[in-house]
Amino acid sequence: MSKTKLGTLRRWDAADHLQDDADCAAYLQAIMEEDGADAKLIAAALGDIARARGMMQVARDSGLAREALYRALSADGNPSFATVLKVTKALGLKLTVA
Repeated sequence: MSKTKLGTLRRWDAADHLQDDADCAAYLQAIMEEDGADAKLIAAALGDIARARGMMQVARDSGLAREALYRALSADGNPSFATVLKVTKALGLKLTVA
């Protein structure tokens, strides 16, 4: 039996697949519909969208420090609601209630 060479695997990153506003909105909507009670998952999804758009630009538009955004919008982050609102506004997203 011959050995086959395995290629290197790269970690999958949602930010690599969020190409436009519609993708970003659909991604966040799907996360909220799946488990809208998981604040860490929603924060991480906002982080994915912010990285897809460019964290430096999101930091400028939100008035928040880039490093603070990386921390707050990570899987282990715990952003304040004010931070979530600033980020969603900077991203051009709106949170709605149904």
